[in-house]
Amino acid sequence: MTTLPLHASPSEPPAAPQPRGWPLLRLGFRPFYLGAAVFALLAIPLWVALFLGQWNLTMALPPLLWHAHDMLFGFAIAVILGFLLTAVKAWTGLATPRGAFLGALALLWLAARVAAVTGPYTLYAVLDLALLPLVAAVLTRLLLRARNRRNLPLAGMLMLLALANGVFHLGVTGVLEISPLVPLHAALALIVMIECVIAGRVIPAFTMSATPGLKLQVRAPVERAAMALTALGLLLWVFAPAAAGWNLVGGLALLFAALAQVVRLLQWRPAITRHRPILWILHLSHAWIPFGLALLAAARFGWIGVSAGVHALAIGATAGLIIGMITRTARGHTGRALQVSRPETTAYVLVMLAAAVRVLLPLALPTWLPMALVLSAAGWSVAFAIYLFIYTPWLLKTRFDGKDG
Repeated sequence: MTTLPLHASPSEPPAAPQPRGWPLLRLGFRPFYLGAAVFALLAIPLWVALFLGQWNLTMALPPLLWHAHDMLFGFAIAVILGFLLTAVKAWTGLATPRGAFLGALALLWLAARVAAVTGPYTLYAVLDLALLPLVAAVLTRLLLRARNRRNLPLAGMLMLLALANGVFHLGVTGVLEISPLVPLHAALALIVMIECVIAGRVIPAFTMSATPGLKLQVRAPVERAAMALTALGLLLWVFAPAAAGWNLVGGLALLFAALAQVVRLLQWRPAITRHRPILWILHLSHAWIPFGLALLAAARFGWIGVSAGVHALAIGATAGLIIGMITRTARGHTGRALQVSRPETTAYVLVMLAAAVRVLLPLALPTWLPMALVLSAAGWSVAFAIYLFIYTPWLLKTRFDGKDG
């Protein structure tokens, strides 16, 4: 015969086990979202100060390459890794890194960011190159154990990003005779493809779950065509030679990709989300993908410079989707309601305005580029400051509902 503790009764369910470990290191989104937001807040004002000559700083890389590289491999990659280290646990039912291992991954990411502005180039490169293959190997092992082959391409994209990063560093050091911008453009293209994959899964699902009775008709042929055309257009943008014939082919491929992405987005009924900021930020950010592809096509045709398309994809699409996802997923995984406050909505608006100012103002008034940088950086910084003010306490504490994670 078993006995019960004096404080329990036969009808009471057994107490749930208390979450173990420091809350910040219980799930991947916590340290990586926090680190990405802090980096975003600091890196862009630093870049603008360097670009405008207001600050002199000896760095491992020339400032322009540092800005382009670390916004991709520092900021964006941190969010992607935080998302995947969290999502793979849900997809497979297997434990992803936590505790000391997760802390070591986060510190490796942080060490590379610090080394970029303080350390010798070799140290920076070694630290920077280590993280992506390590996380890709961990996620691949978990997905294979769970026989979750559907998501293996995402781990493959991490390895391709690691390859692009390696080529970048070999280009910078002169080991490979290649412009460092080529692997950076390849990395941006891969990140956009990751965004397209994840957006296709979460945006329609989030929209339907928040809209009672809504059943979206997402047609598989449209999805496949949009993904294939986008991959082809970006592949030609990165690797096709700058010759008249290739420019025409590449530009047309990018235009068709943009049209396919518009059709894809319209399937998700974006107008329905106009009163739900936590949804419209995802739809509006995704709309920057076809716009960015169209701008890259215009650059291929020689009508504009490539910077507009790059920043449309990097700020409008990537940063927009990031601010949307790091609010929604952090709310969900800390046990809070999926309903954002006015300050969070303000952060969404500021990121979208930062993208619009950075992309459109220099196109209309090229001499206003310095003003565009300052205004865009100000909106960007306030947006991520708002995120940190609200979410830092949540990321450092146990879930609101007391559960693990």
